[in-house]
Amino acid sequence: MHSLALSALALGLFLLYLQRDKFVISIRLKWVLLALVVLLIGIHMYISNKGTDLIRQFEGFRAHAYQDAVGVWTIGYGHTKGVTPNMVISSAEGEQMLKDELQEYENYVNELVTVPLHQHQFDALVSWTYNLGPSNLKSSTMLRVLNEGKYDEVPAQMLRWNKAGGRELEGLTRRRQAEADMFAGL
Repeated sequence: MHSLALSALALGLFLLYLQRDKFVISIRLKWVLLALVVLLIGIHMYISNKGTDLIRQFEGFRAHAYQDAVGVWTIGYGHTKGVTPNMVISSAEGEQMLKDELQEYENYVNELVTVPLHQHQFDALVSWTYNLGPSNLKSSTMLRVLNEGKYDEVPAQMLRWNKAGGRELEGLTRRRQAEADMFAGL
């Protein structure tokens, strides 16, 4: 269970305990605490199967370590941490790496985005961040525009990130278009 859900559960149990002992708590405070619980539970989003499938589609699974377009050692579904030449993994290990890393990338999006998102928008942002990294998300005009509430401008900002090593790559152009379309709900 996620830590925010645990916090909400603990707060709820504490409120029940207070009521059980006839401890008087004002109606206003109860509503404030309830709103806080709802806010805490609603903040953290998780990537959907559709979002994960988009990442799988564009990353593809590779059991043997390889160097990507800019020379970074990569394996599985775009996994780069701790990859060494001649490394080999099973498809089950690749799935586990993806699952573990997606939690990390969900957290980046959850922490940096300050406006409400629909599931398809969140999925597109996690895919984008998984491919480009949290530093690029944090410094991007895309994030600034999004956090200003200019949702309609986000797809165009996503499309700008189609280069690796200074050159435009067809695969990145296709991926950015798919992410932009997903963000727009197309």
